[in-house]
Amino acid sequence: MDTTLELFGAVFGFLAVYFTIKQNIWCWYFGLIQVILYCFVFYTAKLYSDMILHFIYIFLQVYGWYNWKYGGSNQSALRVTLVTNATFWIGLTVVASLFLGYSMQSKTDASYPYADAFIMVASLVAQYLMIKKVLASWLFWIVVDVVGITIYCYKGLYFTTVLYVLFLIMAIIGYLEWKKAYNEEFAYERRT
Repeated sequence: MDTTLELFGAVFGFLAVYFTIKQNIWCWYFGLIQVILYCFVFYTAKLYSDMILHFIYIFLQVYGWYNWKYGGSNQSALRVTLVTNATFWIGLTVVASLFLGYSMQSKTDASYPYADAFIMVASLVAQYLMIKKVLASWLFWIVVDVVGITIYCYKGLYFTTVLYVLFLIMAIIGYLEWKKAYNEEFAYERRT
């Protein structure tokens, strides 16, 4: 495996999450570079669900950029909101993870098919919620990061493991920062 590619992917991934925490649109540019690099990293590691996830991420990076740039109401910036249907998102994650994990286990030589499937599905849910600036997206990311740290360490993807440890820390910070932003916006609306 090419560790240089993995290292560059990790650096761009770190930058993408850093700018996401700051609610800066540059997160989508750095994220695009990261996901392209990780398509190759996960293919060589036989983490096919992760590879498919990162291929999908290519399109989600463009959609995320567009939504953050133009998705606000009345030409204003998109604001942090709360999740309205958590049970749906959790149920979807569990059912889809089991289905994809079974498919990967029975039809491919995938490593850790169920955990890898969970990372894919939960990441897609988290990414969608993040594109919409839903605070709970960070909670999904926290769980994804914990599972990812374990799997990537077992697979010997050490730069990726370190990246996901940093992602975990950043997801906690991101949750707290976005919660603060939400509370400030909510308090401002109540005063006006």
